[in-house]
Amino acid sequence: MKTPKHYLQFNDLTRDEYAYLFERAATIKRKFKNYETHHPLFDRTLVMIFEKASTRTRLSFEAGMQQLGGSAIYLNTRDSQLGRGEPVEDAAQVISRMSDAVMIRTFEQSIIERFAANSRVPVINGLTNEYHPCQIMADIFTFIEHHGSIAGKTVAWIGDSNNVCNTWLQAAEVLDFNVHVATPPGYEVEADRANLYGTDHFEQFADPMEAAKGADIITTDVWTSMGFEAENEERMRDFADFQVDGDMMRVAAPGALFMHCLPAHRGEEVTAEVIDGPQSVVWEEAENRLHAQKALLEYLVLGRLDAAERMPIAD
Repeated sequence: MKTPKHYLQFNDLTRDEYAYLFERAATIKRKFKNYETHHPLFDRTLVMIFEKASTRTRLSFEAGMQQLGGSAIYLNTRDSQLGRGEPVEDAAQVISRMSDAVMIRTFEQSIIERFAANSRVPVINGLTNEYHPCQIMADIFTFIEHHGSIAGKTVAWIGDSNNVCNTWLQAAEVLDFNVHVATPPGYEVEADRANLYGTDHFEQFADPMEAAKGADIITTDVWTSMGFEAENEERMRDFADFQVDGDMMRVAAPGALFMHCLPAHRGEEVTAEVIDGPQSVVWEEAENRLHAQKALLEYLVLGRLDAAERMPIAD
């Protein structure tokens, strides 16, 4: 049996593979907009396992798989044997014998790694506490659509050094761009992770305005992520000076984009002026989850398609 290719972290794929995926995402998106049928995964099945709640992840994977000609099955751990103590390893053995790919949205990264180690089919990380690779793939695809290659550009991350921030750091290493991370004291990137990424593509800032200067992307997330609700009041105080506002966007590079993985809280991590303003691409980001993940599913299940099927991003 051929060993499947999994997508558990952003650095599971190479720069060359991402170039191919972004190209395929553009082609697939163009076909979608033109109402052209594209069913490379006809009669294939994606199983989606959710331990964490979701809107965009479920919709983008379920709609995406159907648009590729296949079907998607939703499983919530509360309603399956996984929620009743069945070992992850056993579940992986069974589920992967009845499907062609598995997407998991869960808590600890170790859960998805254990599942992948026992799966006969590709496993995709739909989000864990540590990483959110599908989101960053869609974000970078969105940037490419607006400004071309992200190589050598600067991304300013403002707020909590969470799973999305961690994934931006991985992406910077793979695709050769820079990340400025600005967090309140006590919320910095963990020391071992900071040491892992070094200083070639990553710099930490205490002042968010300094981090934003000259940046090509300003991005943030909610101040209280899932699982940290008990800290909400404390976090509201700690992050009060880390709101993305008009002044911050004005010190960024000309043409800088504002990104947010959503859902967003206007008046907390970002002002309405910014998220609903002309530099915001949050709705394109959300839509591009669909197209980027379709390209990913196609690649993990089928491998690279013939060059005749490929089209460049630019018209």
